[in-house]
Amino acid sequence: MTSLFEPFRLKDVTLRNRVVVSPMCQYSSRNGYATDWHLVHLGSMARGGVGLAIAEATAVSPEGRISPGDAGLWEDGQIEPLQRIVAFVKEQGAVAGIQLAHAGRKASANRPWEGDDHLTQDEGAWETLAPSAKAFGANLPKVPREMSKADIERVKGDFVAAARRAREAGYQWLELHFAHGYLAHSFYSPLANARTDEYGGSFDNRIRFLVETFEAVRNVWPERLPLTIRLSITDWVDGGVTVEESIELTRRLKASGLDLLDASHGFAVPDLSKIPWGPGFLLPHAGRIRKEAGLPVAAGWFINEPEQAEAALKEGQGDLIVLAHALLDDPHWAYHAAKKLGVEQPSRVLPPPYGHWLKR
Repeated sequence: MTSLFEPFRLKDVTLRNRVVVSPMCQYSSRNGYATDWHLVHLGSMARGGVGLAIAEATAVSPEGRISPGDAGLWEDGQIEPLQRIVAFVKEQGAVAGIQLAHAGRKASANRPWEGDDHLTQDEGAWETLAPSAKAFGANLPKVPREMSKADIERVKGDFVAAARRAREAGYQWLELHFAHGYLAHSFYSPLANARTDEYGGSFDNRIRFLVETFEAVRNVWPERLPLTIRLSITDWVDGGVTVEESIELTRRLKASGLDLLDASHGFAVPDLSKIPWGPGFLLPHAGRIRKEAGLPVAAGWFINEPEQAEAALKEGQGDLIVLAHALLDDPHWAYHAAKKLGVEQPSRVLPPPYGHWLKR
């Protein structure tokens, strides 16, 4: 069997293969409530043969939304529409996961196709929070309010409450969003964090919010189920987060119960000029963290071809392959990958109403 289609077991959860739907913001929720769009979006990829489907960045509070169209889990009523999606994903043979997030200083914005800039007061803008009163810049110029200790405690509590709701909704895989310039990453990155108290300055202080939030969620999330994070492992900017720091952070979170790292990168600041864009450009760094931190890693970014994914697994650059654009382009990517990689009876990747007819 090819590596891409080997099952992957983590705690009490077994994925049928190593193909993962990356959390992709759809900006199509209504007051944080999931809609039929989300059912079809994730359901089509689960039907297409993926092993794990992770729901998009889901705000733990209204202030934590990127945009008014963001998904949310800040109130109990938001659980029921998610239960329907989870049930359908499971029926197709995939595992349902969800990513919890707080957007920090990048919140209160228009949807990308409507400007991707901060909302005005007339458009319903809300106050943004961050570790420091430093604007992101570029199209997001609003200066956030520096979080008080009470704010920090409240937001940690919001993550805990949302994790409980995620379990009630039926999710078996939980990911905390510590990447892409959102709140947790803003604490981690010296480019965004200018605090002088115990949450800023030194490495130990800058990771404090991440570690405390993770440990608080670990205390309520079932031990038998995977708890993971998505981390920007480098800022690509001098003076920002480094891979070496992320290896040490991963080791510490592993000691606190982290089960897997979803390796991502960047977006703490608007300048993306130093990112070495290209096929699989993050894979060597993901492989290094996997080896040096001794933890399973989900790897992605500019992986489109099955052969590329297969090689990354065989070379030890990841345990799972996280796909976004490739699955938007082709929700049946897993099935087509199975055919291309010579998997015996590739139609078995699909549920019977499709697989039966495509086996010929």
